[in-house]
Amino acid sequence: MSTRTPGGSTGSRGTAFRETMFGTVRLEGEDRARPIRLDLNAVADRVLRLRGTTHARITGRIRIAGWADAPCAEGELEISPLARRRIRYRLSFTVGDRRLTLDGWKSVTPRRPVTSMTMLPFTLYEEGVPAGEGTLRFPVTTGLAPFLASFRFPRHPRQKNPGSHMAPRWNGEPGRTEVWYTTVTDPATGTGLWLHHELTAPADGSDPFAHGWAAVFPKDGPVRHARFGPEKWAGGGDGFTADGVLAASGRLSGSAGALRWDLAEQADGAPLFTFPRWSWRRPLLPAAQMLPAARATYAGTFTYENTTLTPVGAPGATARIYGHGNAHLWSWLHADLGAGDVLELVAAVSTRPGLRRLPPLVFLRLRQGGRTWPRRAERTAVGWAGFGRFRAAIGLPTWTVTGRAGLRRIRVEVTQPEERTLALDYADPDGSHATCRNSERADAHVLLERWWRGWRTEAEWTLAGTAHAEVGTR
Repeated sequence: MSTRTPGGSTGSRGTAFRETMFGTVRLEGEDRARPIRLDLNAVADRVLRLRGTTHARITGRIRIAGWADAPCAEGELEISPLARRRIRYRLSFTVGDRRLTLDGWKSVTPRRPVTSMTMLPFTLYEEGVPAGEGTLRFPVTTGLAPFLASFRFPRHPRQKNPGSHMAPRWNGEPGRTEVWYTTVTDPATGTGLWLHHELTAPADGSDPFAHGWAAVFPKDGPVRHARFGPEKWAGGGDGFTADGVLAASGRLSGSAGALRWDLAEQADGAPLFTFPRWSWRRPLLPAAQMLPAARATYAGTFTYENTTLTPVGAPGATARIYGHGNAHLWSWLHADLGAGDVLELVAAVSTRPGLRRLPPLVFLRLRQGGRTWPRRAERTAVGWAGFGRFRAAIGLPTWTVTGRAGLRRIRVEVTQPEERTLALDYADPDGSHATCRNSERADAHVLLERWWRGWRTEAEWTLAGTAHAEVGTR
């Protein structure tokens, strides 16, 4: 099935939906069953075919009472109710240092259609060996209406490879800064990773140079970091290449001091433009930021001192910045909310005369269930002129953003504990300096409400040590 997109390009429609199931599981070696809850977000690249077979990607959260809370489960869903008479779920998740897989299917039978479509027997496996078994059930009475309302049929236009957003934007103009930065949380250890790659073209017209740094935020122990460069910029091809360091589509590798990394990046989802899309194409604002993919997963190695991490399916994202330098004051958050949902926000005060005296300008984008809110990035930014309701209170260790667009309002509270925060000096193309305080193990609480005869909670997320955040000052 194909459709015509507004720009005249041909695209196709997919399917996205949410599902929640409850049940019990009996772990190997235990006599009693534990309650289990499964919250899933499914995305298929095509419209569901009831008479055929449709494959979908699933992400979500698995909670087993007193034993596991895995917010970054990932896997695949085979939907074949008539052709194969089954709907199969395969979902991998991490509990401590253990990697488990939930495998089960609903056996669809005409004699018992409701029961067979709502009951999911499953087995837990660890390295191919059974580690438990149980049954999940879909609650028809309370769950059917939200399940049906969650269905979306997003259009997937034919477009350039998402990796094209990794190519350098700099065109030789002096006084510009371009950044590639990646943040990751290793689900097995809770360790946060930060890779920062930067091109600086000095305002005085001298030779541009490449530099950056890497940092690791262990769950237990102090933050470590090291710098690489500077060296003369020689062009980055389809990304950033300098001093043996690479940040390109699908691959991050390099070393800085005692830190070494080699990570494969798997993009998940369409690009997310935190600032208005036009500001990335036409750099008219002091700076613009975007994500080539709203979220990504990472696998490979990251070594520091005598420790080697081997993340698998680690959630994170790579972001891009292009502009004249750092803001006068700013805050940033990337929050992987689980089940494929992502919150990205930037609040900043410009260094330009006149704008410096205004409150922070807020750009907030919530990708939830395959849809982005607010629909236009400008909706959150007009608050600085008194026309909107988005506000930022920037400080440390806690900063907040609140706002409303349409029938929804949101409150975001971020905490960056001092022991989990790294302060680094930034230099602008004009030689001025700023200080960034970054934490890849920040805490965040996000409350999303919808108006219906009063404000009612639509969704709520709490991230403990898995939010990626920073505050910049001068």
